[in-house]
Amino acid sequence: MSTATLTAVTHGRVRRTRRRRVVLAVLATLVVAAFAVSLMAGRTFYPPADVLAVLSGEDVPGASFTVGTLRLPRAVLAVLAGACFGLGGVTFQTMLRNPLASPDMIGISSGASAAAAFAIVMLNLGEAGVSAFAIVVGLAVALVIYLLSFKDGVAGIRLVLIGIGMAAMLDSLTAYVLSQAAEWDLQEALRWLTGSLNGVTWKQVTPVAVAMVVLAPVLLGQARNLSMMQLGDDTAAALGVRLERTRILVIVAAVGLISFATAATGPIAFVAFLSGPIAARLVGPVGSLLLPSALVGSLLVLVADFVGQFAFDTRYPVGVVTGVLGAPYLIYLLIRTNRAGGSL
Repeated sequence: MSTATLTAVTHGRVRRTRRRRVVLAVLATLVVAAFAVSLMAGRTFYPPADVLAVLSGEDVPGASFTVGTLRLPRAVLAVLAGACFGLGGVTFQTMLRNPLASPDMIGISSGASAAAAFAIVMLNLGEAGVSAFAIVVGLAVALVIYLLSFKDGVAGIRLVLIGIGMAAMLDSLTAYVLSQAAEWDLQEALRWLTGSLNGVTWKQVTPVAVAMVVLAPVLLGQARNLSMMQLGDDTAAALGVRLERTRILVIVAAVGLISFATAATGPIAFVAFLSGPIAARLVGPVGSLLLPSALVGSLLVLVADFVGQFAFDTRYPVGVVTGVLGAPYLIYLLIRTNRAGGSL
């Protein structure tokens, strides 16, 4: 390799690394800004001094309840759930080398949703019981999909197709359960299935925070292996990646994050699906997409929740807003793939 070529390669690598750092800094700043706005703005505006006083533990008339009890847990859960969805979604998309392989598409979110609807309507469980049941079933559905798609390894297209079929079956089960619901149960189930941050308390925030602390480092620790798996199974194995061990580890961690977030907020549509592709466009072809996707997910949920609350005359759940954003991208992706003549 000539000196000029080596210099060009080095400069390109430095430029891409600098771009990644700048994008991460900008995303983190935007998340902090959106978090601050969600605490200050609303039907009543509280200046930054009042918000900081509440966060420091002072008693501020009006602001202590509105900011400390209503807005703060909602904003914290938006950040955590968005990061969970972003991490879980990009993990599947990276591991399977398929942009459609997100939990929204392959049945994992549908499994948690069907479980929650069944727990609310048929079992009459309370909030904690519904969340626990959704987490367990979400993990079980992921295991079933993995086992059904396993044949001398896991092929991305096979897992996606099995997941789509599983999602259709589970969505039908959810529809049947809802058709049997009493009016009061139906309202609660539909609110949960839409994906909402309304009425969030610290009781819902804590399990998601624990899941992030325990499971996110597992995924970040496997970032290098995940990146090499994008090169194909044979190449990754030749580079020393223990494929099945890595797959099981990241699937359990990613599904755990998705299940805990879904149990707390409901299935917020398309956040797991959109976060990875948006992060990839922003940071470019360098490094892992896990951290950028987590930041994008948090930003999407924060902004979508704020828009749903205050941008229209009627308040809309966050899942409605993200669904409006995500559906056109899914259509675009399908059209682009069809025109390219490639497989999904």
